[in-house]
Amino acid sequence: MRRAPALSFLLVTVLLDMLGLGLIVPILPALMADVTEDAASAVLWSGLLGSIYGLLQFAVSPLLGRLSDRYGRRPVLLASLGCLGVDWLAHATSSTPWTLLVFHALAAACAGTKTVVNAYIADVTEPESRARAYGLVGAAFGLGFVAGPSIGGLLGAVDVRLPFFVAAALSFGNVAYGWFVLPESRPGDRSTPLSLRMANPVDAIAVVLRRPVLGRLGYARFCADVARMTHQSIWTFFLTYQFAWSTAHVGVVMAAGALVGAVFQARAVGPVVRRLGDKRAAVAGSLLGVAALLGTAFVSVPWMLYLLQAVGVLGSVGGAAAQSWISRNVRADEQGVVQGALTGIGAVAETVVPIVAGLAFGWALTHGSPGLVFLGAAAFAAVSALLLASTPEVRRAPIG
Repeated sequence: MRRAPALSFLLVTVLLDMLGLGLIVPILPALMADVTEDAASAVLWSGLLGSIYGLLQFAVSPLLGRLSDRYGRRPVLLASLGCLGVDWLAHATSSTPWTLLVFHALAAACAGTKTVVNAYIADVTEPESRARAYGLVGAAFGLGFVAGPSIGGLLGAVDVRLPFFVAAALSFGNVAYGWFVLPESRPGDRSTPLSLRMANPVDAIAVVLRRPVLGRLGYARFCADVARMTHQSIWTFFLTYQFAWSTAHVGVVMAAGALVGAVFQARAVGPVVRRLGDKRAAVAGSLLGVAALLGTAFVSVPWMLYLLQAVGVLGSVGGAAAQSWISRNVRADEQGVVQGALTGIGAVAETVVPIVAGLAFGWALTHGSPGLVFLGAAAFAAVSALLLASTPEVRRAPIG
């Protein structure tokens, strides 16, 4: 693995990004209530902010990826981190929801962190080391998820806007750290074309999906994202209705699962993928995800949830393996645009799935079957596994 300091910075970036997001999760409802007229307006504006972010991320991710191919990863990543810091600072100081909407839209239009981090890792790691590197990114994500809400809750008890100031400071500090420490992973290639077709997210994603191998991997990634987002959107509601767990109990279980998952991804993903290979590890992880979702759909006693969480943790090897597999089928000068297209695909799932899954869960509750939604998630995970299993491990022509 080359350029370890760069990889360390990327891991710190992911950790601080997720930590900053986690800081504000428990406080955001209180802030929205403070800047709106009533609880109903607060919920409406919160949903609007989330939808705008998802839609703009879908719209700009392929373009940001292409810009990182043309001008380099470093400027796009630092600009993205800076815009995120401005967004959190706006949350800390704004008194109207319209101001929040404007700055949140700006941050969404610059949201290239995930795209650039994935492309950067492909630049600085050898192919056989990429699954381990992507596993470390997943571990940093999990650690931020564990620590963020707890710290945010404590800071919010002092002042409702304090977590947003801290999140902004983390983002700006990361920009400063990256400015002085982060090397460029590959020089920008001014010959990389910037066309209207690649700037259009629909066309950019379609170009990627039309490639025989990469397209199947992209569809598999989308199905996996739908399954993941369904689980994330419904999980806490399911535990509350199925087992009458308290908020504290749910939080402890989720934090413990995230912590165990982070340790597994940091320590075990690399060796597992080296032994099995990208394809077999990706398929095995997907099948474990199917098993965990199917089990959740029919779980009847609380202790089974811990076993299913363990199965889900083992299944997390699939995401890192699939990401490594995708990077192997992409040229160095197109990593950015491909990763941007994949981020755009994920943004579609993150925008649409929570609404659809919420409606489906409400319908399932009226029929006395709260676990029914997880059957749908398991079906998408199974399709993802089938696509991965039927995809050959060969390289294809570059993107046009």
